[in-house]
Amino acid sequence: MSAQTIENQTVENLPTEVAIDLDAPEIPEGLTDEQYRAVLATLSQASVDRHFDAFADIDWDHPDFVVTHDDPRWILPKADPLGASAWYQSQPREKQIAMGLWRQANVFRVGLQFENILIRGIMQHVFSLRNGAPEYRYLMHEATEECHHTQMFQEGVNRIGIDVPGMPLWIRAVSPTFSLFANRLPVIFFLGVLAGEEPIDHVQKTVLRSREELHPMMGRIMEIHVAEEARHISFAHEYIKRQAPRLGRFERFAVSLFYPVIMRVLGDAIMVPPKEFRREFAIPDAVVRELYWRSPESQKMLSDTFADVRMLAEQSGLMTRLSRRLWRRLRIDGRPARFRSEPPVKFAA
Repeated sequence: MSAQTIENQTVENLPTEVAIDLDAPEIPEGLTDEQYRAVLATLSQASVDRHFDAFADIDWDHPDFVVTHDDPRWILPKADPLGASAWYQSQPREKQIAMGLWRQANVFRVGLQFENILIRGIMQHVFSLRNGAPEYRYLMHEATEECHHTQMFQEGVNRIGIDVPGMPLWIRAVSPTFSLFANRLPVIFFLGVLAGEEPIDHVQKTVLRSREELHPMMGRIMEIHVAEEARHISFAHEYIKRQAPRLGRFERFAVSLFYPVIMRVLGDAIMVPPKEFRREFAIPDAVVRELYWRSPESQKMLSDTFADVRMLAEQSGLMTRLSRRLWRRLRIDGRPARFRSEPPVKFAA
């Protein structure tokens, strides 16, 4: 789905009773100052106690990590909508492997581009923090870890040896402006952070939980990324739960509408294969439309991906009567998670 299509969907058939909706959500109290500081101190200490270096904790030159372009472990897992499709599974094994290599390399590339944007935004945000701000230490830990992630992802792309583009061109073109939100509209910035982190985290956890055989290099990268992203996502959740209720009435309402849009736009940028991939492997348009996101299985995956952020919207007062309809219109509605990283419920047999 293109950004223009999403934009069109956000304005079609929406109700006009905006003034009523401003009063809808009950504003949560959130953590006290002491509780908030304690959470950030715990996250900071965890970064000290358990962290990873891209070139110390991955043995890139180990024989098991060698990438060859005939290795069946690069066939896409069934946790990927394309990997689970009848069309993909009907392709010759060599083509399945080639598509898997391209797809995984591009996911790594998207990851490092997004985290590059995140690092720039963090640096912009901490520059404006006052002395003694509890966020400063934790965010510097996070920026350090994200630097290692960009190195880890880029090295993975280099080892695979395919020149992939990563994010759609329009996002790459406007990406320098994203960091401007970091200290002027920090709630929106950290919602954008979650819009990039949650889909990758969800997909990687689903792949790891599936117990399908992965190439050791890809498996190790995923393990490290999931382990550290848990802290990063936790911070963004706590920051938004604390700051969103402190927004002005109209600003909070506007953010509640922006919330599902940015989730869907960035979610598609991460999860939907780019046009270069579709051209390279002659994937029929009808197959792409069905997989992203018309089939019942793919619609469920799309909904499951955003269960955690729907829970956050409820907890932070950003799920209003009007915004709930927008979540539904963008097809990312559903039951909110009961707790962070709740495994999705499987279809009944």
